[in-house]
This record gives sequence, C-alpha cells and structure tokens, in this order.
Amino acid sequence: QVQLVESGGGLVQAGGSLRLSCAASGSICGINVMEWYRQAPGNQRDVVAGITNSGNIRYADSVKGRFTISRDNAKNTVYLEMNSLKFEDTAVYYCRLSCSLRQYWGQGTQVTVSS
Repeated sequence: QVQLVESGGGLVQAGGSLRLSCAASGSICGINVMEWYRQAPGNQRDVVAGITNSGNIRYADSVKGRFTISRDNAKNTVYLEMNSLKFEDTAVYYCRLSCSLRQYWGQGTQVTVSS
C-alpha cells in the first residue's frame, strides 16, 4: 500500500506564491512518476506537472514559467512551487504516484487565489 499526504494549500492573492508538498509512504517502487493534478469545480482533473524518479519533468502549458516541480527521492516527497498565481489557478490540487502500473492519489489540498 502507498499513502500520499499533501500539504501547503491555502488562500493567496493574485500574484502571490504557494508551495505544495506531497509525501509518499509505503511500498514505493524505485521507478516511479510523481505528478500534480488540479480540479476546479465543474471541470475535469488535469495534470499540472510531473517528474520521474530520474528527474525528467513536464509541465502543462498553462503553468510553464510560473510553477516548478521538484522532488526529494530520499524523502519520497514531491514539491510544487507556484509563483505569479492567477485566479484561474484556483482548484483542489492532487498528488499522484504512478508505480508498477498502479496509480495512487492523495486526498487533495485546496488552493484559492483571490483576484
């Protein structure tokens, strides 16, 4: 079993910054991908950024240049540094771990950006 716990969400003004964390525990395989998704009310859940255990990174076009994903493999933790936040970044942010053909999700953390 794998457990994911996100933290760091909150309320911030437009233009501000937040840093999300997601700590994984349990039976984590060596080759894995950790990703951040987000879901706004009425919308589907979309990928925001992802990083492999070897450090390959990808971003959604909407966050390129503003968000930075990183990970600490020793701590099995992934981070999402979010800068220049916009109202449209408001959503519940979820962490996902893909490992051995399985996907595990965290419980989500709310990010609200006031305009």
